[in-house]
Amino acid sequence: MKTIAIVGASVAGVRAAQALRQAGFDGRLTLLGDDPHAPYDRPPLSKAYLAGRSDEADLALLDDDDLADLSLDLRAGVRAVALDTAAGRVRCDDGTELGADGVVVATGGSARRLPGTEDVGGVHALRTLDDARALRAELVPGARVVVVGGGFIGAEVASTCRALGLPVTVLDGLPTPLSPVLGETLARPCVALHAEHGTTLHTGAAVEGLATASTADGGRRVTGVRLRDGREVPADVVVVGVGITPNTGWLQGSGVKVDQGARTDDGMVTDVPAVVAVGDVARWSRGPASHRHEHWTSAGEQAAVAAENLLAGATVRTVAPSGYVWSEQYGRMLQLAGHPDPADEVEILHGDVDERRFVARYRRADGTTTGLFAMADPRTFGRLRRTELPRPATR
Repeated sequence: MKTIAIVGASVAGVRAAQALRQAGFDGRLTLLGDDPHAPYDRPPLSKAYLAGRSDEADLALLDDDDLADLSLDLRAGVRAVALDTAAGRVRCDDGTELGADGVVVATGGSARRLPGTEDVGGVHALRTLDDARALRAELVPGARVVVVGGGFIGAEVASTCRALGLPVTVLDGLPTPLSPVLGETLARPCVALHAEHGTTLHTGAAVEGLATASTADGGRRVTGVRLRDGREVPADVVVVGVGITPNTGWLQGSGVKVDQGARTDDGMVTDVPAVVAVGDVARWSRGPASHRHEHWTSAGEQAAVAAENLLAGATVRTVAPSGYVWSEQYGRMLQLAGHPDPADEVEILHGDVDERRFVARYRRADGTTTGLFAMADPRTFGRLRRTELPRPATR
């Protein structure tokens, strides 16, 4: 294999480039992505960057020395529009074609938006640096912020906006936000952080649409969010955090199976052996179950496995996901590791839930530990993670 194209230049693509070089690949390595900026880290976008505590230079995933060490051909602002696996070519939106013996699919996903809001001023998603720039410019004193979606991203944005002194309302359709991930017992103290820091939370809130007003330039600007129960929540800024859609359109007709992501085996290898997929876009299977992990840590774990298998031309190693996820909300670090079921039994191992500083264990009925969760206690979490969690299975 002499040439490899990595399509997608966020953390999954960058980690794949690093993993390929570490695995000994010394051929031509091209990293292309549709974002016009050099590769950057996304987690700070909803936290330090949005709050104005960091600048764009702090987000960089690669500096000039890294690019030189990787001998990487970086093509920012170039979108892949088609993959011809028979010919080994990636067609791009600028009219160019890129020859490649191997391809890493790392195109991530696009933020879901409320239908019909594309041209409404004041309505934002938060997925890219440009998204964060636009949102940060609107977080002026007194702006009323409504966050649609109470998951990790929505909660982080709400936390950041409250720290800026803005009035914030969070709308979530679930009775208890985060319960599908954490279960009811541990979701409740996380949800309680909103009220404890002055954020208004409406649960079971189904969004019907937006209230808008005409602007001087003939456009429309959001003034509120309408709920199906007839209520209207006033808003100057609306942030939509309701998940992503995997970017797989460019794979149609390529021979790579697409089903809510680019389908792979548990070595991140697609139906086309010369194509692997990593990161948010990858849906990998082990037995009858399939998984798609939208987490920063997963991108690196998958990239190392995918690189080895791509160079081997077959699945010689399988992924062993740690399940590690972290979030920062209202000055507290939330950490999750393992693969718990929301219905698993919860046991507090250290600290006090009421003090919002604790570490908890998830256990199956047979006593097997399936996961650990911590709020504001990273040291204890790290120690218990090493001793309490079984090592992920691999081969």
